[in-house]
Amino acid sequence: MNKTAQLLTFLGTLMATATLLADPVGPKIQFEKPIYDFEKVKSGELVKHTYIFTNIGDEMLIITNVQPSCGCTTAGDWTHQVEPGKTGTIPVQFNSANYGGLVVKQVTVTSNDKGQPSVTLQLKGTIWKPVDINPSFAVLNVSAESTNHSSTTVHIVNNMEEPLILSPPEVNNKAFSAELKTNEAGKNFEMTIKVAPTLDAGNLQGTVTVKTSSTNIPVITVSAWANVQPVIVVSPPQIMLPLGPLPAKQTVSIMIQNNGTNTLALSEPTVPLKGVEVQINESQPGRLFTAIVTFPEGFELIPGPPVELAVKSTHPRFPVIKVPIAQTSRAAAAPPHPTIIPLQQTPATPPAPAPGAPTTAARPATQ
Repeated sequence: MNKTAQLLTFLGTLMATATLLADPVGPKIQFEKPIYDFEKVKSGELVKHTYIFTNIGDEMLIITNVQPSCGCTTAGDWTHQVEPGKTGTIPVQFNSANYGGLVVKQVTVTSNDKGQPSVTLQLKGTIWKPVDINPSFAVLNVSAESTNHSSTTVHIVNNMEEPLILSPPEVNNKAFSAELKTNEAGKNFEMTIKVAPTLDAGNLQGTVTVKTSSTNIPVITVSAWANVQPVIVVSPPQIMLPLGPLPAKQTVSIMIQNNGTNTLALSEPTVPLKGVEVQINESQPGRLFTAIVTFPEGFELIPGPPVELAVKSTHPRFPVIKVPIAQTSRAAAAPPHPTIIPLQQTPATPPAPAPGAPTTAARPATQ
């Protein structure tokens, strides 16, 4: 063998060795098409597709899990084990109901391929609806102290060739109202949904219905939600300390948020306990505050009357905000709730809570 042949043999051996080092043995997964574009379907249709993969390694490939990104996408019975050089399948189904426009869904495949233990598959396309409603839910966040109507806008677009005629909207909850405006006759509309002011704190729900001229979609329905926030929110609603005596100094932060229409000022924070320090920081002027309470090392609550953090407020209805302080004990009782003290003296028989009273208030007190 001449020197040229020897050199070629050596180079061939070197390349083969480099290939083995760059591509170590073991199971290896390779998908034929990891992205499936179903193009366009009508809303409500089921999209079905089977992903095909091959084990291009030299050991048994084991698929341990197939996890879709959400409940609208499900995986069927996939091939769990694939020998080297063989192929397997993963059937996937996507329910397009309640979707509109461009949609991208993902499916994560986990296997014993050490080079890529997880592979992300994609299923994408456009969901066509005869009528698009955006947003599909009307959500309004309002303060219990608000004196103005809060509103949000819902856009209604007709994708059909035939023009669409809409009747005036109807609402099943008197706290809500709705008005319809035509932007483009037969094609483009917008509906303004309002919620009445001075509501009690809590959640309200209503349904807005609009009759149409279409036989396929005779009625358009939009759900309306109103989250009525209490005027003052205290979080957490109480200070709960671990079992005493405390092994080290402990600091607790209490957030006080003003959702009212006017700004708020807090002052003179007090805790009637020896060695306990408290201060008020204002994060957002007139709106967001933090009460920082520091308990010394060795602190332990002595059984007796309830102890509270008290903060004076400029709000006429809630002049004092109180947060109870409790400590875990071996026979712990349920701790009390924080109190926002009303300005007026409470009669012997307490009246019903005033509209807009904060959810943290648990009991009135006499000034």
